[in-house]
Amino acid sequence: MPPTEADIAHISTPLLDVAYIAGGPPEGPPVLLLHGWPDDAHTWDRVAPALWAAGYKTVAPWLRGFGPTRFLSSQTTRSGQIAALAQDALDLANALDWQRFSIIGHDWGARVAYFLAAVAPDRLHRVAALSVGWEPGSLPTPALPQAQRYWYQWFLTTERGAETICHDGKAFAQYQWDTWSPPGWYQADAFERTAAAFENPDWAAITLHSYRVRWDEAKPDVRYAELEKRQRAARTLGVPTLVIQGGDDRCTLPGTTESARGHFTGPYRREVLPGIGHFPTREAPDAVNRLLLDFLGTETAGA
Repeated sequence: MPPTEADIAHISTPLLDVAYIAGGPPEGPPVLLLHGWPDDAHTWDRVAPALWAAGYKTVAPWLRGFGPTRFLSSQTTRSGQIAALAQDALDLANALDWQRFSIIGHDWGARVAYFLAAVAPDRLHRVAALSVGWEPGSLPTPALPQAQRYWYQWFLTTERGAETICHDGKAFAQYQWDTWSPPGWYQADAFERTAAAFENPDWAAITLHSYRVRWDEAKPDVRYAELEKRQRAARTLGVPTLVIQGGDDRCTLPGTTESARGHFTGPYRREVLPGIGHFPTREAPDAVNRLLLDFLGTETAGA
């Protein structure tokens, strides 16, 4: 049975009151499940139970700016940098007393997973990244076909884009769901449940800063300068990595993850799911679960 609102727990980190869904055997190997944009912790509803049945314990938080997660102080910069989200993930793991853990991340969550593999590989057993690839250094300007698919990111760097996300953010998010995967892939009630997470008072600010700072159109939060410097210096990743890509992903084109093997010195696999779009956890959970359980099968027990 999918988790319910009654299953939501909270824990404090230095900056956040983090809301999350947890499950699985208490002594199982820990796995952190990180959602993307525009999505929320419920993207793992049909993935987490398979991990629990296989003996893993999971925590699926709402990222900063999503759902019931809240900043502890009104003075904290509402940064959407991947570095900020990565530090949040480390802070959460510390609060949970997880010394080493695996990460499964989708979209923004995948970027966080790669980031931590670059700056804190000693904390990670394994990384599974869905719908996003990795290459070293700062993000390059995408090739034109991919740049076209990132229209929403360019739009959000404009003032009219800001007005749209602030005043009609739910419709803007739903348009991405409608166009990033083959038509008819989701039920209306699934989107409505997810869209409740976008009512967080900081969702628009986090969204805007994340996409603006990504393309150097906003100032980064200096709190994360050293962390970002370390990430940019990484030329390869050594943490065992699985990449799952939808073969019909209309946001992150499958070709963008084809030639990344050389950036990984540890075990690396890339699996493409034919006919699946940008949301594999929702569109093809059974296929995702098979790949994840096979990948995590050599996980070392214990935190």
